Amino acid sequence: MAKDRALPKELCARATIPGIEDARVWGDEYPSHLKAQLEIPKEELHTRIPGIVGVEHNYLAISGGGANGAFGAGFLAGWTEKGSRPEFTLVTGISTGALTAPYALLGSAYDHKLEEIFTRYSTEDLVRRRTPFSAVTSSAMLVTRGLEDAIARAFDQSMLEAIAAEWMNKGRSLTIGTTNLYALRPVLWRVQHIAASGHPNALELVRKILLASASIPIAFPPVHIEVEVDGERYEEMHVDGGASAQVFLYPTAVDWRQVMEKLDVKGKPNVYIIRNSRMEPNWDLVKPRLLPIALRTVSSLIRTQGIGDMYRVYLSAQRDGLNFHLVNIPDDFELQPREQFDPVYMRELYQLGRNLGRSDDPWQRVPPGF
Repeated sequence: MAKDRALPKELCARATIPGIEDARVWGDEYPSHLKAQLEIPKEELHTRIPGIVGVEHNYLAISGGGANGAFGAGFLAGWTEKGSRPEFTLVTGISTGALTAPYALLGSAYDHKLEEIFTRYSTEDLVRRRTPFSAVTSSAMLVTRGLEDAIARAFDQSMLEAIAAEWMNKGRSLTIGTTNLYALRPVLWRVQHIAASGHPNALELVRKILLASASIPIAFPPVHIEVEVDGERYEEMHVDGGASAQVFLYPTAVDWRQVMEKLDVKGKPNVYIIRNSRMEPNWDLVKPRLLPIALRTVSSLIRTQGIGDMYRVYLSAQRDGLNFHLVNIPDDFELQPREQFDPVYMRELYQLGRNLGRSDDPWQRVPPGF
């Protein structure tokens, strides 16, 4: 990217996506669109989004975890087979959870696509290692052309239109998280609005968002997203949403009780978190080299951050009167992957999640160790 196209700091707060102004919000502040909606008279708001008024609400948050996303995909399939999987009012996803979230929103008819995504690809299908010299002089260790192609095949125009229909007909929403690397701030992408915008670049933008959310820093290159300020075009650099949070529901500044009262929500909403990770750390003999040490350190930061994020969602749910449910990879699952995306490992993890999803009560009501 040319240096003169990088978004300057002084314009950051005013940058929008060309033609889709309501495409995103900052993830660390009160969303302006929600504040505006809460100021609308209740009767008018109910007319705008009748599908989520006066009914039960169920929210699903899917965490990051790389290849461990196979666990969440399998869990959703097992939950479907059990017959108790609800229709979600809101789905959020980050990193590998971002690749799962669109299918989770659209429902069980898409379970087979999730299985394909998380059980049939190997490392060589998705990424290619750079030479040592080019890895040091470029933006990442790996080339992700295979991953880009896989996302393009999985998320097509029909998916975009289905998400738009769920929003326009039922008020159901999909939020994907990335990290703005210039600002070091989380960005929440309102995918349902992008899908419903009718903009000719909507599909390309959503694919970029999904790729960016899954782009692990150092390993995967950042994704450049075009923005606009006063008619001038610039670019932002976005990476894995997991660099900001491993799982999220809504910004903690939001008083969700206000939202529930405004929408006449029936009963207490259910919050479901699928954590694509174990709670206990895994042992690994790290090679005494710069990149292995850097990647292992990043893994440690992500793990501990994920635990903190889980506590944050739990405390927000307690404050706002929501029912908290958590499921994660059991610590007694000991199989280790032989490569970054090991299909044998992912198939085993998928089946583990599927079996757990079919079980009588897989949910924890309080985060472990809290």
